Amino acid sequence: MTETTAQFDPEGFAARLSDVRQRIGSSCSQPDSVRIVAVTKGFGADAVRAALYAGLTDVGENYADELVTKAGLVASGDGTGGEGGRPSPLPAPVWHFLGAVQRNKVARLAPLVTWWQGVRRPEEGTAIARRRPGSTVLVQIDVAGIAGRGGCPPDRAPELVARLRDEDLDVAGLMAVGPPGPPEGARAGFARLSSLADSLALPVRSMGMSDDLEVAVSEGSTMVRLGRALFGERAAHR
Repeated sequence: MTETTAQFDPEGFAARLSDVRQRIGSSCSQPDSVRIVAVTKGFGADAVRAALYAGLTDVGENYADELVTKAGLVASGDGTGGEGGRPSPLPAPVWHFLGAVQRNKVARLAPLVTWWQGVRRPEEGTAIARRRPGSTVLVQIDVAGIAGRGGCPPDRAPELVARLRDEDLDVAGLMAVGPPGPPEGARAGFARLSSLADSLALPVRSMGMSDDLEVAVSEGSTMVRLGRALFGERAAHR
C-alpha cells in the first residue's frame, strides 16, 4: 500500500502548536528543555515550511524517499510564496530520520540527515559512519517487548552504544516508541529508558508522540516526535 499526501491545514497549525506547548508545559517544570520534532510523514513540503516559519526547525521523516524529495523542494524554495512572488527566507531544517535504517538508502540520506533516530544494530552505524563520520545517532530501545516493533533490548544497549562510538559516531541518547493502547501504559517503559540513559550518561531521551507526550515528558523526555498533534490526520492508505 502507498500513502497519499494529506491536505495540510495552515490555519489550524498555529492552534495545534499552541496546544502542544500547553501540553508540554503542564507535564514538566522546564518545557523549554523539550525539543519538538515536527513529523511531516504523509504531508507535503508545505507542512515542512509551516513548521520552519513557526520556529520548529527539527523536522522528522520516516521514509527515505519522502525526506529526500521534501528536502529538495524546501531548499529550492519551490512553491513558497513571498513578497512579489519571490520565495520567503526560511531557516534551514534539521532533518531527523525516524525510520528503520536500511543500509542501501544511507548514501542518499547521509548528505541531508543530521539526526539518525532509531539505530538498532552495529551494522547500521557502520553504514552511517562510512558515508558521514561523526553523525549524531540515537539508539532505539525496545521498551514495549512487542514482536516486530524493533529496537535494541535494554540489556544490550551498553554494548551497542560502545560499538557505535567505536565507529566515530556521536551517540547522543536513546529513543523509544511507546506501546499501543492507553498512554499510561507507556509509563514504565519510558521510565526505564530514562534510567538507562542516566546510567550511560546520555543526555537525549527521544520518547513521546501525539498520544503519549504527557507521559513521556513527565518521565524525562527531552525530545518529542509529533505528527498528528501538529498537522492533523494523515491521508488514508490506498
